[in-house]
Amino acid sequence: MPPTKTTQPFVFVQLSDTHITPPGELAYGRVDTAAYLARAVDAVRRMTVAPLAALVTGDLANHGNPVAYQRLRELLAPLTCPVYLLPGNHDDRAALRGVFHDHAYLQAADPADFVDFEVELPGLRIVATDTVVAGAAHGALCADRLGRLERRLAARREVPTLVAMHHPPVASFLDYMDNIGLREGSEALEAIVRRHPQVVRIACGHLHRCVQAHWAGTVLQTAPSTAHQVWMDLSPGRGDGFGMDPPGFLVHAWLPGQALVTHLSFTEEAQGPWPFKGARADAH
Repeated sequence: MPPTKTTQPFVFVQLSDTHITPPGELAYGRVDTAAYLARAVDAVRRMTVAPLAALVTGDLANHGNPVAYQRLRELLAPLTCPVYLLPGNHDDRAALRGVFHDHAYLQAADPADFVDFEVELPGLRIVATDTVVAGAAHGALCADRLGRLERRLAARREVPTLVAMHHPPVASFLDYMDNIGLREGSEALEAIVRRHPQVVRIACGHLHRCVQAHWAGTVLQTAPSTAHQVWMDLSPGRGDGFGMDPPGFLVHAWLPGQALVTHLSFTEEAQGPWPFKGARADAH
């Protein structure tokens, strides 16, 4: 039986697939992604344990242009913790870097260079790697990116590490999404992760759903979108539509020396909480 928790955990939040548009535009002609992100930010601010960081795992803008990134910047501004941005297939690295010019971890001599960075938190390290193929919907990890990742992992083998990326390296059985998944580098990535058992989580976006898998000896987790979700249809050839399932984000919680635990948190404010005390014995 696990011990009763007596110490407040450290937490960071993972938002994903925000798909922000310029003012006056709806994503796919239907979704007010800015309004949804504003509600997600409000939900993060309501958390009783303040997050140490917010990581956004790609598809930040619906079409990577400076106007959309400026709007994203304004929407994220109420967060009081540091924010870390990782591009997805809808993003443009140079435009992202230009608008978020004060985010030092984003900057590179070549504005089109891969976005990879690391974040040090108490007892946990985040290593982010860029899976974007410019001008394409699918992702890839080339030899350069794989080498950068392995060098970062090799440098700190003793620290529990979360690897963040946009495209997940496993099939979800949502065929359309898998066809635009990580087409190159998944086998090499698996070998790297297996060589580095300090990787306690691989955290991805792209699927617009909360999906888990045991992969490469660790846990792979995808985050839902803060707005629209890919429609749940595992029949052959599908996964090609979206709907308005409840939006949400992930909350990663840990204490040094204990397991990293991931919670799915929904954006909309729910009724409650009400105490278990006084309820019928079989109520929970």
